[in-house]
Amino acid sequence: MIDLQQDDGLWTVTLNNPGKANALTGSMLEELLRIAEAAQEARALILTGAGRVFSAGADIEEARAGLTTSDLWERLSGTIADLPCLTVAALNGTLAGGANGMVLACDLRIAVPAAKIFYPVMKLGFLPQPSDPKRMAALIGPARTKLILMAGQKITAVEAYEFGLVDRVVDPENLLPTARDLVADRLVADPIVASGIARLCQ
Repeated sequence: MIDLQQDDGLWTVTLNNPGKANALTGSMLEELLRIAEAAQEARALILTGAGRVFSAGADIEEARAGLTTSDLWERLSGTIADLPCLTVAALNGTLAGGANGMVLACDLRIAVPAAKIFYPVMKLGFLPQPSDPKRMAALIGPARTKLILMAGQKITAVEAYEFGLVDRVVDPENLLPTARDLVADRLVADPIVASGIARLCQ
């Protein structure tokens, strides 16, 4: 359910369970974490999904069994955020719930026009993972973060772009080509120079 393609320093990770809207199970999170931990050697990483939804968040059955409070979510987002490579989330569709964490941890985010972003944790009676509100607020400010996390609003791709939550909105056929174009310079850059620039941008 998690596909990994490696091509000369570029790692493309695809959530591939479109029949269930790429809902994330514990085993999928563990596999994503293993890939993220191994990606220290990658020069760039693209995270995307198969089908029309990026991810519906936690698998419903496993959420009822306690997955929503697992530390896997926070470990995954923290590992992605700490990667030395350039990371791009290419949202092929709607992003929901806990799947926001790994996307917020990426350096860049692009989305198709039909994508919506929502994170209804308060309505469902859960706290978000600790780093998610901080990363979201760093991108769009506290009020708009509360609009999503507390007011429960679904944000369109255009609104997300206007807020600064995504960096570009692109047609579906151009989603992965755009992501690959964004990482092209990083793939050929001197790793020391690239790491130095990344540190200066923090």
